[in-house]
Amino acid sequence: MRIFMNAYFSVSIGRLHRKRVNGILRGFTLVELLVVIAIIGMLVGLLLPAVQQAREAARQMQCSNNLKNLALAALNHESSSKYYPSGGWSWSFTGDPDRGMNRHQPGGWTFSLLPFLEQNAIYQYSSNGQKDTPDKAKAAEVLQMPVGVFNCPSRRTAKVYPGANDSLVNANSSGLKSSGTTMLAKSDYAGNYGGKVANPGEARVYPSSYEKANEYSRNNNWPTQNTDGTIYALSEVTIAQIKDGTTNTYLFGEKYVQSSTYETAGSSCDDNGIWVGADCDSCRVTYKSSATIPVQDRANYDEYSMRFGSPHAGAFGMAMCDGSTQRISYSIDQETHYWLGVRNDGESVTLGN
Repeated sequence: MRIFMNAYFSVSIGRLHRKRVNGILRGFTLVELLVVIAIIGMLVGLLLPAVQQAREAARQMQCSNNLKNLALAALNHESSSKYYPSGGWSWSFTGDPDRGMNRHQPGGWTFSLLPFLEQNAIYQYSSNGQKDTPDKAKAAEVLQMPVGVFNCPSRRTAKVYPGANDSLVNANSSGLKSSGTTMLAKSDYAGNYGGKVANPGEARVYPSSYEKANEYSRNNNWPTQNTDGTIYALSEVTIAQIKDGTTNTYLFGEKYVQSSTYETAGSSCDDNGIWVGADCDSCRVTYKSSATIPVQDRANYDEYSMRFGSPHAGAFGMAMCDGSTQRISYSIDQETHYWLGVRNDGESVTLGN
């Protein structure tokens, strides 16, 4: 009996030992763990660019949707007032709801679109019922009210950013400062100034005051701008004036901004508030020059830019005068880009979808 029990325990212990040995043999070695980690790292490296591309594609689609919504609002504006939204007066003026629309409106095309974007509360915020006496305090507040449809998600979110415009005629500029820095909402889209004026802010044909604008109205001698786009200083462009066809003429689109100044006031053509009048912040040109060839945003490149462009690779978005939107390649022929910006040059260009 004793011999039998000794034999039984010897066999049992042997089995337990073998199980432990087998258990150890079935585990991962350090080399195997390192190989698995390396494989996981390779897979993440392969998948990450695909995820980033998918996110960028979604942001680009949202940007195109923004342009589409703005284009539809512009058509509603035209249907209501018989003109496309005006470019406003200049960077010295922001929007004033009591001044109405078209060339009488000192604010830019972005401001004039607000009622057609279900943003009438922002549009009317600074109204005091007096077209010759602006509420400067509230006008400054409106300049710090961003609206998401005016921002490309690949570039920046709808919030206030550092700016440099501290000499507004019809707004309390000091009310825009925070710790000594002017803070403003900004837009990533610009109107089509056309192919003649080098800098939308240099023509200086705008009224210098409300009194001057009233004088122009009384004498019916509003100054005219020698340009051929669709949105510019004091513009009142009708559909009938789009001689080359509304499908083949730019209305507005994405503007170029150097990527190193997204969060700063370092760019001279991206330092004004979202609702101000005609300037290279709110309007861009297509005249034939290497300085106006559309490009993708770059760091520390072309700080004083009057060109269209975007943060997207390959193409930038443009809204046409018929309300459609197009993705335009950066490699677009310079002559074609010029024709698309001019409303009445007799050169009809057809863009493929």
